[in-house]
Amino acid sequence: MSRKLVRPRQGRMFAGVCAGLAQRFGTSAGFVRLLFLLSLLLPGTQVIIYLALWIIMPNEDRYLVTSR
Repeated sequence: MSRKLVRPRQGRMFAGVCAGLAQRFGTSAGFVRLLFLLSLLLPGTQVIIYLALWIIMPNEDRYLVTSR
């Protein structure tokens, strides 16, 4: 399993950000999704951070091609 911060092709629901974070930190994607949903109850910039990670995090396929 890769410890890089990438958006995996499998296990993603929307953009793969939560699945990528879960894979990177060794936890379940459901737990990260639950934390994100609960964080939406608090005021802050959670959605902006999610969108930024969606743009910044490369797809797993693109990362595998460029890392060879």
